Amino acid sequence: MESSGIGKFQKRLRLFDATAIVTGSMIGSGIFIVSSDIARNIGAPGWLLLVWLVTGVLTVLAASAYGELSSLMPHAGGQYIFLKEAYGPLVGFLYGWAAFLVIQGGTIAAVAMGFAKFTGVIFPWVSQNNVWFSWHFLKFSTVHLIAIGSILLLTLLNSRGILFGKILQNMFTSTKVFILLLFILIGLFIARNPNAVSVNRQSFWLVTNAGDGMTALTGIGLVIAFTTAMVGSLFSADAWNNITFASDEVVNPRRNIPLSLLYGTMVVSLIYFLVNIAYLQALPVTGHADGINAFERGFQHATEDRIATAAMEGIMGENAAIIMALLVMISTFGCNNGIILASARVYYAMAVDGLFFRCAGKLNNKGVPAKALIIQGVYTSLLCLSGTYSNLLDFVVFTVLLFYILTILSVFILRRKKPNLERPYKTPGYPVLPAIYIAAVCFIMFILLLFKPQYTWPGLIIVIIGIPVYYLWRRKPVA
Repeated sequence: MESSGIGKFQKRLRLFDATAIVTGSMIGSGIFIVSSDIARNIGAPGWLLLVWLVTGVLTVLAASAYGELSSLMPHAGGQYIFLKEAYGPLVGFLYGWAAFLVIQGGTIAAVAMGFAKFTGVIFPWVSQNNVWFSWHFLKFSTVHLIAIGSILLLTLLNSRGILFGKILQNMFTSTKVFILLLFILIGLFIARNPNAVSVNRQSFWLVTNAGDGMTALTGIGLVIAFTTAMVGSLFSADAWNNITFASDEVVNPRRNIPLSLLYGTMVVSLIYFLVNIAYLQALPVTGHADGINAFERGFQHATEDRIATAAMEGIMGENAAIIMALLVMISTFGCNNGIILASARVYYAMAVDGLFFRCAGKLNNKGVPAKALIIQGVYTSLLCLSGTYSNLLDFVVFTVLLFYILTILSVFILRRKKPNLERPYKTPGYPVLPAIYIAAVCFIMFILLLFKPQYTWPGLIIVIIGIPVYYLWRRKPVA
């Protein structure tokens, strides 16, 4: 994509850098907390592990299909470009609209708030109770100060050029992957609790509804419980596609983007699976809300869902909370850097097409869309203040899955529409494997529509509202 500003994109991202963006954007705070919610939905060790395994397989299948699209159209904007070429500008705009309002915007705000809240574990001064200003629905506490400060700092650093962003991303991704591998080793060999292992072995496939005792849930009930339990794991494994947004800044993108997608998603999926095995070595899945210690509370009732902290309490004691808070701070800060870096490229591509604020379609003299970064930073900061980011996150999974399906369908569409274009990388197992992904995700979305409407309809409505907005925007471009 040609730049419409004073600078040009700089190709500074090599394979390792691109993989670090994939990996670092995926690993946020989810892996440290969502297994608690999964356990409440389908409280059996075997099914919990299967939730993470299926999530990993689906993620890798999706990434392999995106590899073909990124090798075909290695331009800034990534998924927005893929959808625009396959379906036309309306669908591309709807993705960008949803990305700005919900998918990327809501995620940045939530990750920033997570970073700030875990900062409060180490520094009690950072607390939502330490309110500096309150007016109607707006509230400004020291948590908001740290959250917004982290967004603005990352926005500033990334506006200084892709080199700053990639150095930061490489540093934080390498650090948190190393610490997670260390965490896995500690969980498997040092924090291992024979009593927890015994309890989990005895109830390995017995579905437990939190607090209601064990029931042998089968048939459609099991399918519903399993599918709804995947909401947390799918959200934790999201954001792997962000590297496609920065395609114009990747060296040899037709090779390195597909490889980074595969390497990154495979590494993270394996880490997530092993982390949950480590959890199972330290804590029972089942537990009671009134338990006096982490073991009695189990996965299902871990304090504030901080299951990683609970798993480490046995060997770290009271220091577990501080050590795990530091790990989550590192993880969330690095995660948001990757998302902030990449997401602005989507709005840049939309602006170049006249579908976003025109000023966002320009690059500064460092070769980055600084004004798109600023617009993104202001919006996500307001989300932090409004408190609506948590509601937006409820809509993310369904909305993300909708556009994943449309994007992977575009592999089929573009093979028919543009059969003669060079495809250095082709989707493995085409057409069977992408078809399996589409069928599986359609089924998940159907179950969520029926049984988790709070996660589905609001996100779908936001996408639909984008249709009249698109035509209004086309009629009167916004400066």
